[in-house]
Amino acid sequence: MRTTLKRGIGRGAGVDGNGRAVLPPAATTPMTLYRQPERRRRTGLQLVGRILLWLLIAVLVVAAGLLGGAYLYFHEQVKAVQAHTPDVIRAEKGLDVPQAGKPATALIVGYDHRAGQESNLPSRSDTIMLVRADPIDKTVSLLSFPRDLLVPIHCPGQPVTVDRINAAYERCKTRGTLETVKALTGLSVNYLVTVNFRGFKQVVDKLGGVWIDVDRRYFNDNAGLTSGYSTYATINLQPGYQRLNGSNALDFVRYRHTDSDLYRVARQQAFVKAFKEQVSSSFSIGKIPKLVHAVTSNVEVGQSGNRQISGKTILSYAFFLYGLPSGHFFQPKLDNLQPAGPFNAELQALPGTVEQAVRAFSSPDVEAPGKATAQALGTKFHSQALKPSKISLVVLNGNGRPGSGANASFELAKRHYRVVVPPDPQDRNAPRYDYKHTIVFYDPHEKLAQQGARRVAGVFGDAVIAAIPPTLRSRQFHAMLVVVVGASFDGTFAQSAPDQTPKKEPPSVVSNPGASLPLVRSVRRKVPFRLEYPLLLEKTSAPTSSEPVRAYTIAGGHKAVRLVYSTNTVGDYWGIEETDWTGAPILQEPNFKHRIKGREFDFYYSGPNLHMIVLREHGATYWVENSLLDRLSNETMLAIAKSLRPLGK
Repeated sequence: MRTTLKRGIGRGAGVDGNGRAVLPPAATTPMTLYRQPERRRRTGLQLVGRILLWLLIAVLVVAAGLLGGAYLYFHEQVKAVQAHTPDVIRAEKGLDVPQAGKPATALIVGYDHRAGQESNLPSRSDTIMLVRADPIDKTVSLLSFPRDLLVPIHCPGQPVTVDRINAAYERCKTRGTLETVKALTGLSVNYLVTVNFRGFKQVVDKLGGVWIDVDRRYFNDNAGLTSGYSTYATINLQPGYQRLNGSNALDFVRYRHTDSDLYRVARQQAFVKAFKEQVSSSFSIGKIPKLVHAVTSNVEVGQSGNRQISGKTILSYAFFLYGLPSGHFFQPKLDNLQPAGPFNAELQALPGTVEQAVRAFSSPDVEAPGKATAQALGTKFHSQALKPSKISLVVLNGNGRPGSGANASFELAKRHYRVVVPPDPQDRNAPRYDYKHTIVFYDPHEKLAQQGARRVAGVFGDAVIAAIPPTLRSRQFHAMLVVVVGASFDGTFAQSAPDQTPKKEPPSVVSNPGASLPLVRSVRRKVPFRLEYPLLLEKTSAPTSSEPVRAYTIAGGHKAVRLVYSTNTVGDYWGIEETDWTGAPILQEPNFKHRIKGREFDFYYSGPNLHMIVLREHGATYWVENSLLDRLSNETMLAIAKSLRPLGK
């Protein structure tokens, strides 16, 4: 009994795990019963948190699905713009491989097969334009060729003959245009973009239209004429800054009824610049699917080696253009062109004209607007560029050819670079001799080293820049840069970038307030803001005979007035736009702001040419706009803008 009680068995046992005492002792049951504690009631805050957690999970799942779908959609659209027609696939064979980190050049060929289908005439290219994107200096250059320009036509397998440049497309399609442009300019072309003008209107319409400054009245009406008597398209555009739909934009860029092909090219470049402004100012995610569909249906992009262009490449160029700094958009022109032939229907370039335009195209001067402004205002220009005397460098032979590095050192020293010569001849050679291209290595820890590397790379022409590797540290000798001369170096350097600053000249103006005053008074009651008129006009200018003044609604209920003036050169029109709409896309990112005699002026440049000056006062903006070819000098533009005076009561 004592033993049993000690063990907790029998009558003296307490309630054990099976819930009751046992007498006499029995085998324990395999089942154990537990009492769970009562569940705590959730507070309102906990309930809301749980709901939000599940909502977050649902959103993440949906977002992941959308991102996956967008990824697949983007790659499908990239695939759609790849070269797929036999014509563009053949043309890809003439493209050059782009170098990483170096400027790339694309040839844009705009064509319209409707003319050939409807009139049984061979189709020709309407637009031939080179586009150069420089990721180093963050610049874009456009160089257009008038379609009536006489050049040697290069078609594979055919003899070279002289004809209009757009005849190359007629004879051997896109490959002929590519080879003709390469032979004419001597440039490497890395990408090929063909655009069908049937889709041009679709792209513009899907974007919601493009804001373009229409310099004058454009009108041509073929109504009542027998078919075949007029080869010019119908057009009806009023002057002034306005949003053009696809049809009107196409009419604008293709018009050449009363002026030459030079102005047609200028209108095409103006459209490209306006298109960029439009995308930067009002692009939305909702427009992407329709816009992408319009592009992929009418655009082909070719790359060298018949390789497909990657989506990463397309995105990199898209973001590059979207974030392009103000004033880094250059449009060099073929200036010295003369009529050729008995009917002046063709153009020929004087000797050196193409070479000069190509140099300006390949070496845009990012400081040109600043230098031009200082010259026009009579102030001193302070360059931000790194001078050669501030750049120290070591030149190493990386191609194994004796004297190659020494020749490069000598030429760089002549250009005032600080060349450091290693005392030991063995240290004047790179660790290996298999460098194909010249590489300029910079020290990433040294301020301004990368800027100096870009400048030196431009001297070599085909050089690339990179951070200095550990293997070359011992040969740096405290210099800013280490230049390894590659096999492509033939002992010559690229030509220096031409100084594109216009020569200073007195303003070509005459006092003539009476020419503009009646025009401004005639529309004063149609706008809610104070109008202004110029006291000075360009010497050869007068209000145009066709709609010299126009009052209209510009956007969102805002009003505008346009004054149009023509010079004594056929096709040259400049104007003054006045509006209370201060948020126009064209007014984004001026190059410079200046206060002159207490008035605020914004300066907008096209390369070194002052294309527009905007005066801001009285709650409105007053724009003095240059002609399509920027014929008015910078000094003339500034004098006219400074002469603006408010219209009195």
